[in-house]
Amino acid sequence: MNASLPLVQVLTDVLPSFRVQGKVEKVMPFGSGHIHDTFYVETQAATSPNYLLQRVNHHVFKDVPAVMANIHLVTSHLKHILATEPGADPEKEVLTLISTYQDQHFFQDHQGNFWRLYLFLENTRSYDLVRTRQQAYEGGRAYGRFQALLTGLPVDLLHETIPAFHNVQSRLLLFQTALNTDAVGRVRCVAEEIAFVRERATSMSRLLHLGQQQQLPVRITHNDTKFNNVLLDAADRAQCVIDLDTVMPGLVAYDFGDAVRTIVNAAAEDEKDLNKISVNVELFEGFTTGYLQETNKFLTNNELNTLILGVTLLPFLMGLRFLTDYLDGDHYYKIGFQDHNLQRARAQFRLVQKLEEKQQLLQNLIQEIAAACHSRALQK
Repeated sequence: MNASLPLVQVLTDVLPSFRVQGKVEKVMPFGSGHIHDTFYVETQAATSPNYLLQRVNHHVFKDVPAVMANIHLVTSHLKHILATEPGADPEKEVLTLISTYQDQHFFQDHQGNFWRLYLFLENTRSYDLVRTRQQAYEGGRAYGRFQALLTGLPVDLLHETIPAFHNVQSRLLLFQTALNTDAVGRVRCVAEEIAFVRERATSMSRLLHLGQQQQLPVRITHNDTKFNNVLLDAADRAQCVIDLDTVMPGLVAYDFGDAVRTIVNAAAEDEKDLNKISVNVELFEGFTTGYLQETNKFLTNNELNTLILGVTLLPFLMGLRFLTDYLDGDHYYKIGFQDHNLQRARAQFRLVQKLEEKQQLLQNLIQEIAAACHSRALQK
């Protein structure tokens, strides 16, 4: 939530609209997300839960009721499934939406802003950078289990919250429009990045074409599988997958590739020194092991064989989106300084290059780990 938002509005208008237990003690900014404004809501009594309040960016998510319908459907399904699993704790392992007094899962204020409230999951943490193989493994296990638990929910029940979100052809068209418009006169500064995009436009469309040809099944996917969207417990074990705004129909390779993008990179997503960007193969192996242990029972051979396409596609897509936003004048992503989106784009494109150099090695690892998971499954 930006600093210009009056705190009094949150305390007198927004929070009283939700079924909050206990008296609110304080409200403070929380997290480092690029899209929404997020607050931690602390209540006075130790017996009352704390909450996470978000003002949803309705410029990015133009149909907030559809987003919230998806989240409610998915979280309800996950809790129903986990309630039947021995040792599972649905209240800790799944986000809990707090309804309004009108029994809705969001509140719209008089200014047209949309708000939602979650129970705050205590004693959890997330990481922007992965440090250990165990953390990477837990990330893979979390996202793999998330996909596996949702295989029983019909895909057609979910809305497409951002149309063509991972559609590279649509992203390339938006990029070309930004080039043609040159709204803020920046095209002359990015000739090298433009060439990078054009050199890979055809090869990066392969996964999309396979999906369009129905060679890959459409599943319920998360579509924003950054490592920091997995909450870990005090022992660094995966507890809960969060940030469900983009949960909708998609291809599993998108989730796999986006997670790899944020897990194996030795540097930050917006690293300025491109020489610091490299691929940590050990972390890739850890993530892939956790992921395939959870998904090997339902993945088709075509899905397994095309996971590697997502590995290079997703950092390419993110770099393309950052670059497009830079050319448009930085309207989509929050920025910390003038050329932040350009710096982000350059970092993602360098990661693409590093992943391309190791593509065959990474593909071999996927196949080896998949074979090992299949063998263990047969022995059980």
